[in-house]
Order: sequence, then C-alpha cells, then structure tokens
Amino acid sequence: MSHITSVFTDLVRVETRLYNAVNAHLNAEHGVSLGQFEFLEIIDRVPGCRVLDIVGELAITVGAVSKAVDRLVAAGWCERVAHPQDRRSSVLRLTPEGKKKLKASRPVVAAELTSLTAAVPPDDLARVAATLATLRAALEAGSHGQPG
Repeated sequence: MSHITSVFTDLVRVETRLYNAVNAHLNAEHGVSLGQFEFLEIIDRVPGCRVLDIVGELAITVGAVSKAVDRLVAAGWCERVAHPQDRRSSVLRLTPEGKKKLKASRPVVAAELTSLTAAVPPDDLARVAATLATLRAALEAGSHGQPG
C-alpha cells in the first residue's frame, strides 16, 4: 500500500470510529443523531440557511438534504419559511425545541471528542487540524467530491 493510500485509510477509519462513538453517546443522552446535530449546527450558523447551503457544506445530494430536513421538521426542531426574495425557495430556521436540542447537544459532542482524542498530544492534534483544514479548503476550492 502506498503512503498516501495508508494516510487515506487511516483518515477514513479515524473519522468512522469518531463519528460512530460520538453518534452513540449523543443519541443515548439526547435522542439526537450526529447527522441531525450537524444539520442543526449549520442551520443555526448560516444566516438565511437554505437546503443548498447544507448541500454545499456537506457535499451530499439535494435529495438527501431535503429528506433530512423533512425529518427535522417532523421532529419539530426546524421549520421551512418562505424566502423573502425568492418565493420558490425556503429558509430554514430552528424552532425553540431545535435550539434547545442543539444547546444541550453541543457540550456532549465537545466532551466526547475531547475524551476520544485525549491520547493525542495537543500540539499534534493542532497540526492535524491545520493540515486537514488546508486539505479541505483545497478540495472545496476545486469543487472536488461534490455529488454528481
């Protein structure tokens, strides 16, 4: 296996294990999946958030985002509101219940990630974070990995 292939394999396996562990803990504590948490975070952070904003950030299909948003709406955590300038589009907003779920979930996610990465020295973790941020920016600038 080439060096870059083993880096890719390690990156994917680390992401999968972190994701699964945080997802299980968050679901047990608050009945929220990590995927739902990510959507709530984006809707909260992006002013006038639309489905396409989530598509762009997560690099998943419009259909997948739309279905996931429908589930958030059904759970009462999010609502679709008519876009003020474009009636064909809607803006996503957290409901008070959605804001409450997000607020309760944030410390659980942070604590679990802190615990799971505690074996890595802080300087090493900072270097990994900087490297991944650089790689992510390069991939996003080239529109690599967008759904087709």
